[in-house]
Amino acid sequence: MSALTREETEALIQEVLEVYPEKARKDREKHLMVNDQSIEQSKKCITSNRKSLPGVMTVRGCAYAGSKGVVWGPIKDMIHISHGPVGCGQYSRAGRRNYYVGTTGVNTFGTMNFTSDFQEKDIVFGGDKKLAKVITEIELLFPLNKGISVQSECPIGLIGDDIEAVSKKAAKEIDKPVVPVRCEGFRGVSQSLGHHIANDAIRDWVLPRRDTQEFAGTPYDVAVIGDYNIGGDAWSSRILLEEMGLRVIAQWSGDGTIAEMEMTPNAKLNLIHCYRSMNYIARHMEEKYSIPWMEYNFFGPTKVAESLRAIAAHFDDKIKEGAERVIAKYQAMMDEVIAKYKPRLQGKRVMLYVGGLRPRHVIGAYEDLGMEVVGTGYEFGHNDDYDRTIKDMGNATLIYDDVTGFEFEEFVKRVKPDLIGAGIKEKYIFQKMGVPFRQMHSWDYSGPYHGYDGFAIFARDMDMTINNPCWGKMIAPWLKPAEPEALKAAA
Repeated sequence: MSALTREETEALIQEVLEVYPEKARKDREKHLMVNDQSIEQSKKCITSNRKSLPGVMTVRGCAYAGSKGVVWGPIKDMIHISHGPVGCGQYSRAGRRNYYVGTTGVNTFGTMNFTSDFQEKDIVFGGDKKLAKVITEIELLFPLNKGISVQSECPIGLIGDDIEAVSKKAAKEIDKPVVPVRCEGFRGVSQSLGHHIANDAIRDWVLPRRDTQEFAGTPYDVAVIGDYNIGGDAWSSRILLEEMGLRVIAQWSGDGTIAEMEMTPNAKLNLIHCYRSMNYIARHMEEKYSIPWMEYNFFGPTKVAESLRAIAAHFDDKIKEGAERVIAKYQAMMDEVIAKYKPRLQGKRVMLYVGGLRPRHVIGAYEDLGMEVVGTGYEFGHNDDYDRTIKDMGNATLIYDDVTGFEFEEFVKRVKPDLIGAGIKEKYIFQKMGVPFRQMHSWDYSGPYHGYDGFAIFARDMDMTINNPCWGKMIAPWLKPAEPEALKAAA
């Protein structure tokens, strides 16, 4: 199917909105737009970071998910207590991949669930004493942990537990950092505020510790922040940075440690991969420690090369030459990957709906394979995310914020993309519809996708998905003809 014109895209949005009552229609209209590259500020044409409508299906996470599931949870040598009922902690533990090196249960704890397991009596009488007991037991059972964070769930904020006082007292008793994080799920409109709260906790409880530590620096020290190592991505990215002559002194949260977090203010440059989750702490370090920061993109060879050169521009000729050397080293490999997969993927059209950086960062990787992104949107993006996205998307393409399940399905039916890249909550609907789908929150358990090594895997996975013959044999359950027995029983 050919791309929709601007008029057709605008008509599609209005057609989809017709199902809503007037008040809901007016609200949702603000979150949908036809892309216009000439616009400098997205706030003129799309609304973001607002409350979802009650009763309308949304795929957002909460503030707790943003703090524990994204920022703090992957710090591998700390134990992160989900302070509240068991369910939130179990979901956040089981629902996200963050590769790490270490012995789980001994010196690393990323895939374990530690919870204060709130019951009714804890709601009535408070959980401060229980939290203190949990911290004492953790220190006894897992003595090699390097610190503890307290990730508060909704009931903690509702009953007013003083997790700060408990944490300060416990930190003195165990002589390790104990970080209270006020990330109750009801705060804010999505998990985005949880990122901000988590960043503030790092600012207040972790970074000040660097003043007491010695550090032998070099002119080429950098920190990689906001790479969660979903499929080993931080490792594939770090290889390139070190090959060009830089020294990565800190990498977090994926495969990260609290010591690396504490060392970050010694960096000469902070490299931010996920802008949405970590720009707050980068801005703080720029203000307090005068450390410049930049957002980079390691999806696809075009963006990798652009980012390597942009990073090198902050350093001397040695690093600039190193960047060119790395780009040249992998050029033949990238040419082979593109020569193999581009003929199979050329002209294929993609619709995206993800969180964090991916709705815009992966566009270049698809374009390297001759594919076109015809629709994209964020689960919890802000307008500064859309400012960046507008320039990467073609004119007249769809952009949707906090898109509802109904809207997304209707857009897909009309646009008819060859591939959808979204999250686990959307995966099974579109697979049942027979639409090729990649789970782009966890790379569908593949990866890495970052860096040159990652692009080869990315290209293979997209080809494997789109060109799988199974899709043409699938009929959505609700489109199948009724069985004779069912018809007879109905009669």
